[in-house]
Amino acid sequence: MNIIYASNLIQGCMTWGKWGRQFSTNQMTSKIEDCLSLGVSTFDHADIYGGYTTEAEFGKAFAQSDIDRESIQLISKCGIQLVDDVRGNRVKHYQYDFDYIKTQAEQSISNLKSDYLDIFLLHRPSPLMNLEDIAEAITQLKSEGKIKHFGVSNFSLRQIELLAKLIPVEVNQLECSITHCNPFMDDTLLQYKSDNILPMAWSPLGKINTLKKENSTLDEILTTLESKYKCTRSQLAVAFLRKHPAGIVPVVGTTQYSRLKQLHEALSIELSLQDWFILLEASRESEVD
Repeated sequence: MNIIYASNLIQGCMTWGKWGRQFSTNQMTSKIEDCLSLGVSTFDHADIYGGYTTEAEFGKAFAQSDIDRESIQLISKCGIQLVDDVRGNRVKHYQYDFDYIKTQAEQSISNLKSDYLDIFLLHRPSPLMNLEDIAEAITQLKSEGKIKHFGVSNFSLRQIELLAKLIPVEVNQLECSITHCNPFMDDTLLQYKSDNILPMAWSPLGKINTLKKENSTLDEILTTLESKYKCTRSQLAVAFLRKHPAGIVPVVGTTQYSRLKQLHEALSIELSLQDWFILLEASRESEVD
């Protein structure tokens, strides 16, 4: 299996366009440069972001920069079909036939003003997935040099296992955080480590900023550890994920340079073993068995 080149912190671009800050082309170019100045070189996209518009806006911004394509990594996802008059979609659904996967990958490549995607993911599993179609499409995209690595997002262990019989699965983006710690307690991350699947955590900060009513114990412990480690709770949340030997890579959605810098600095925080378990216990509201 090829080594996946990605920064230890990934910049999520979902809110760069219509679904959030609505950055201009020049602002997006500056944001890309800001990320690179911090060593954050991987950018996470999906075809649906901004109602199918954000990828193209990012691509325009990237094209006007002087940034070398080999110095960044581009991720995109496909499979979710939103209600959309242009596409003729009357209901939100998933689509994973051979032609659609190929077309969407090629469209993302074109949108992003690139010749290839570093990582291409299936956004969410569909009850109507034909695994043979998926494997055939991905095999062809790889053979044509249009994608370097293939993975999934929000797939179960069993779904990954079945798909991996036909095509190597190298990445899974999953919900994982200090307030959503199920992947730490079941076999998920252990299996990823065993199978060389890179876990990327979306919503890596979880609900740490709205804890006072939901989990006052975790809120109090985070406050105590903020003082001990001289950092913010957001940085603790990143350090909590990075402690796991599976090498979880957080996908962060902040659009503020200062916040991104702060989260990147969290990569150097080493939580003690017992502090990690204190946080886990508080999150689960029970000690380990």
